[in-house]
Amino acid sequence: MNLYPYNTGHLMVIPNRHVGKLKGLTEAESLELMTASARSVSALERALRPQGFNLGMNLEKVAGAGIAGHLHVHVVPRWNGDTNFMPVLAQTKVLSLSLKSVYAKLKKSFR
Repeated sequence: MNLYPYNTGHLMVIPNRHVGKLKGLTEAESLELMTASARSVSALERALRPQGFNLGMNLEKVAGAGIAGHLHVHVVPRWNGDTNFMPVLAQTKVLSLSLKSVYAKLKKSFR
C-alpha cells in the first residue's frame, strides 16, 4: 500500500529485484509485474468496489520517480466524483477510509 496514497486503496506493485528501467527487467519479471498488477486490480474490485482504475509508472526523476533506480506500478482505484476542491485549494487529499481499514479489506481479497 502507498503510505501517501493518491486515493483510497492506492497500491504499488514492485519487482523483487531493484530495477530502475523497464528494459532492465527480465521477460519473467515483466510478466510477474503485470500479473501482480492485474491481481491487485481484482483484489481492489472485491474489497472496495471502485468504478475504474488508473495504472501508471513514473520512470526517472524528471517524470516524478521518488526513488532513483526503482520502478513500480501505481494501481489507483477511482470512483465517479472522487475529485474535489481540497487538492486544488488546500494541497490536501481527503480519503474516505483509513490505511488500516483498507489494509484489512485488501488482506482478505488477496487470499
